[in-house]
Amino acid sequence: MNEPVTLRAEATPSAPALLLRPWCAADVPALVEAYRDPALRHWTGSAVENEDDAVCRLRAEQRGWATGDRFGFAVLEARTGTTPARLAGHVVLKDVAPGKAAAEVGYWTAAHARGRAVAPRALGALTDWAFDTFGAGGLRSLELLHQVDNAASCRVAEKSRYAFDGVLPAAPPAFPLDGHRHLRRRDA
Repeated sequence: MNEPVTLRAEATPSAPALLLRPWCAADVPALVEAYRDPALRHWTGSAVENEDDAVCRLRAEQRGWATGDRFGFAVLEARTGTTPARLAGHVVLKDVAPGKAAAEVGYWTAAHARGRAVAPRALGALTDWAFDTFGAGGLRSLELLHQVDNAASCRVAEKSRYAFDGVLPAAPPAFPLDGHRHLRRRDA
């Protein structure tokens, strides 16, 4: 499976619908802008300093689709009236392989979109798609990892029905502190 797809998450009373699609060159300026947020940079542990960094990042996302082992989606708040669609975050399904029973999910939310359930709604759409698309090939569970001090990610996991599964020891540099592991099983 490496054909790009588009996913949707319904609107809420206080937030527009979400459109999830593979990253494209037109997203470069919005990606640079999103990474100006110190909180995003802190939790992701990566940096996009300029357009060249963003282009490299998007090429990596496109390689993941081409190889079929990583599926990253730009999360956009859908266009409403005269308001254009706007980058609200990112979700990713990674470490996917035929016959492999587990894969990992990740996400981030742009600063302007926080507090509108962007991450749980996008993660829900990604989770459903992952199990629908890869379940017949053996995918049975998805795991979500975050540092223990990232309370917002813990709330996203809970809202998305990813059950707490245990504490993971620190693994610097990606995880300088202990982490939480949350699981979502295909039949949950």
